[in-house]
Amino acid sequence: MRFRLSRRHFLAGMAAMGLTLRVPGLLADTSSNAITREIPATGEPLPVIGMGTWRTFNVGGDQQLIAQRTQVLKTFFDLGGTLVDSSPMYGSADDVMGQALSALEARDRVFAATKIWTGDENATREQAEVSRRKWQVARFDLLQIHNLLGWEGHLETLKSMKAEGEVRYLGITTSHGRRHRDIERLMATEPLDFVQLTYNLLDREVEERLLPLARERGIAVIVNRPFQGGSLFRRFDSEPLPAWAGEVGCKNWAEFFLKYIVSHPAVTCVIPATTRVDHMRENMGALYGPLPDTSQRERMAQYVRSL
Repeated sequence: MRFRLSRRHFLAGMAAMGLTLRVPGLLADTSSNAITREIPATGEPLPVIGMGTWRTFNVGGDQQLIAQRTQVLKTFFDLGGTLVDSSPMYGSADDVMGQALSALEARDRVFAATKIWTGDENATREQAEVSRRKWQVARFDLLQIHNLLGWEGHLETLKSMKAEGEVRYLGITTSHGRRHRDIERLMATEPLDFVQLTYNLLDREVEERLLPLARERGIAVIVNRPFQGGSLFRRFDSEPLPAWAGEVGCKNWAEFFLKYIVSHPAVTCVIPATTRVDHMRENMGALYGPLPDTSQRERMAQYVRSL
């Protein structure tokens, strides 16, 4: 079932929640000082902080929650973000994203990324079209094969879709540290533009082979689960930031976790997910200011290990 939210009902819901929509703010240029990385395949710059929608945008038809998630998306755009990642696996997230983009009149602000998630290898185009209609975009910037499900058939179709201009970039994904050998093999042999994988201050296995291989092969890297699904905050939020956190541009734990990730030279973008505007503001703080160098990165990792 598809849920629709008109701009009028969206504004009414925002007002009921005490939230505001300032169109000039949405259009404000915050990008000039944002940290970006080039997509290796084209040189296109991409802000290093993106946004995920797993769990957070799966709110069904609840009008109040849709309005609140739209405010989260607005904050993301206001503070310089562009890449939003979703999947047909994420319940109503695609529907809610389309409604939010429509309410904000922000389709020209988004780098739209979703996934193919079906075992039917002949259904690639069909599923991509269903998602496109839900997002209400002309085409996706990036289509990814979700956790390699049916990858052989889907990848061949995605190559054709890219050649025909139906999508700009193609990629593959994994999460929770799964199937790294398969991912490595495809990165080494297939013409991938993007790979998405799990990486954070505690889950660092990809530093060994996958991140160096991405640099070698010219593949952009999207990082998922930067907070271990929130467990990093539950584990460390009661601990103090190190006295030297300001030297690496960090005012809070969210920036500390995210800046460690995006300071790796192979990482193109990280996609934390949140339901709250204040947390989105914290996440987007990592898009600005200094990044840690190699020695500072090791100091960050050592500090976390010591707690």
